[in-house]
Amino acid sequence: ENGIIFGNIVYDVAGSTSDRNVVVLNDIHIDIMDYIVPATCTETEFRSMWAEFEWENKVSVNTTLVNLSAYLTSLLASTNMKCLTPDKALEGECGFMAANLYAKSIFGEDALANVSLEKNMAKPDSPVTGHIRIRAKSQGMALSLGDKINMSQKTRQKKMVATQG
Repeated sequence: ENGIIFGNIVYDVAGSTSDRNVVVLNDIHIDIMDYIVPATCTETEFRSMWAEFEWENKVSVNTTLVNLSAYLTSLLASTNMKCLTPDKALEGECGFMAANLYAKSIFGEDALANVSLEKNMAKPDSPVTGHIRIRAKSQGMALSLGDKINMSQKTRQKKMVATQG
């Protein structure tokens, strides 16, 4: 659920005088993107799940990107989520954008996200700001997806600094 597997191997050796042998395995970290796939649902189903799911993780947008659509495209690529908001509603430049995203794990667990983005239109070079609210039935799914978003934002910023330096 939270992307980490713990375990031990316990075994007996025939003819041995000791009781048992135990090998402690290192933590195995699993990337959430290996089991999340984009999915679709109706607006009614989205609202129903949004009201039902109790685990929420709010992630602040931290980016150097200056275009709302570019940030949303980047977010979709890094999360394997599908944008449910129609393209027509996302067109134009008005200084803000809101979108609903949805994905499903291969185990059948739903993950929802509501993206609220802003851009100071008076300052063309100002970065996109806002937040992403993630909801899921389990705490692990909500936290793992939030961690993935934060990690992708940090990676993107490091790449931008490297290309500018």
